[in-house]
Amino acid sequence: MLNNFREGLEPTLQSIGKTFASTGLSANFWTSVGLGFAFASAIIYAIHLEYSFVIGGVFLLISGFFDIVDGQVARITGKTSKKGAFLDSVFDKIAEVTIFLGILLGGYSEGYLVLLAITLSLLVSYTRARAESLGVQLRGIGIGERAERLLVIAIIGMAGFLKYAILIVAIIAGITLIQRIVVTASGIKD
Repeated sequence: MLNNFREGLEPTLQSIGKTFASTGLSANFWTSVGLGFAFASAIIYAIHLEYSFVIGGVFLLISGFFDIVDGQVARITGKTSKKGAFLDSVFDKIAEVTIFLGILLGGYSEGYLVLLAITLSLLVSYTRARAESLGVQLRGIGIGERAERLLVIAIIGMAGFLKYAILIVAIIAGITLIQRIVVTASGIKD
């Protein structure tokens, strides 16, 4: 859903990309930085200290910021590649699983809810990958893409309601999964 607003933000995103590209560091470097912040967020959630939900949420938002930076740097420098896109996608899933694991270990939500949320989240990503391998584009399809799910966890979690954030993620990921199945099934030409 947030991907649909990307066109309006393109000048700002390009400016961010130019700033980070000027460092001379590669897009893959920025992808790794984002993954590092996701790990830090997960660790903070897992140790469950006072205000862990706030600090973990801030680190999660920073991780998401670097998820924007890496793609912009690749485009600005003209160094987009299949390998970079692959690493970005895989690192995104590793980050997402790690965040959920940290939340689970920190005891912020029941295990079955965390399992449901991560399963549905991964299925949302899988349906996009599978659909695109069949020629059906799903970018921007669904109310709970990765960016929305992580924003729910970060923002609602920072307010002290991580348990409800996980429930909301499970719901929007489930709805998105259904939306993507319907769009893909109707878009496949046999």
